[in-house]
Amino acid sequence: MTIFNRLLLCFLLISFNAFSQKEQKASFQVVPLGIKGGIDEKNLSAYLLAPINTKDYICLDAGTVNAGIEKAIENKVFKVSTSDVLRKYIKGYLISHAHLDHVSGLIINSPADSSKTVYATDKCMQMMENHYFNDQTWANFGDAGVGFPLKKYHFQTLNIDEETPLTNTKMTVKAFPLSHVNPFESTAFLIKNGEDYALYLGDTGPDAVEKSNDLRDLWTAIAPLVKSKQLKGIFIEVSFPNEQPDKFLFGHLTPNYLMQEMHVLEELAGKDTLKGFKIIITHLKPPTKNIIKIKEQIKNQNDLGLKIIYPEQGKRFEL
Repeated sequence: MTIFNRLLLCFLLISFNAFSQKEQKASFQVVPLGIKGGIDEKNLSAYLLAPINTKDYICLDAGTVNAGIEKAIENKVFKVSTSDVLRKYIKGYLISHAHLDHVSGLIINSPADSSKTVYATDKCMQMMENHYFNDQTWANFGDAGVGFPLKKYHFQTLNIDEETPLTNTKMTVKAFPLSHVNPFESTAFLIKNGEDYALYLGDTGPDAVEKSNDLRDLWTAIAPLVKSKQLKGIFIEVSFPNEQPDKFLFGHLTPNYLMQEMHVLEELAGKDTLKGFKIIITHLKPPTKNIIKIKEQIKNQNDLGLKIIYPEQGKRFEL
């Protein structure tokens, strides 16, 4: 090999490594405050998401808040008080749907919280205004709805498929509809930070069971971002093992249905586009034996080479 060819090879290797490092550079940091579905009130769906190296978090659902912050402090993710994280670091809440395991932390912690925005689609917002923050179930800490509005929270209704700035952050969000025991609605949130994205799905059943095209429409919308590697990961629920009958899914996914949906996404994005792609599994329902079974089934059925992430409460990771 000539000196010129050696130099050329070195240059190509350096360039490739630099490109790979750039491609893998994290855009988001995530702190799970709660990761489960079901009965553990100290560990229900809530994920803090912020641009990397900032403290400008948005809370994706809010089933558990205070207990999750305390866990993160124990793990030295935060070096301030629980109150400081709640009041200063969390800039707002994106609520996918109004089931209690996704909103109870928001409600209970509202007296100690600071002023910020709560984002939800119309039906979800109506549920929260009429049934939770209504001066009967709980004081109305919002700026709309029934009772006496205390105006701590700004209730902002999201329009479907419309990009909305997330106040006091550099991020934006676009909402997509999901079916969760049709016709009950849930929501997927596509969060943008610069040129990069993260996708969070609230509870959802598979299209085949829900008699819906909501997931296929969502995959169609995000497929270009998967192909261009701008989408850094997808938060998606798997609540039950494969043995759960369809009639008892109640708008949730199994490993079988997760992989069916991921194959649809790959068909739309292109062959091998999901190899090494990060899938964050949420909403695992107890008991522990079911969670173990779900993890085994996903591992055995992961024929796309997905990078499966099981978040742990209070432990930070990056996308």
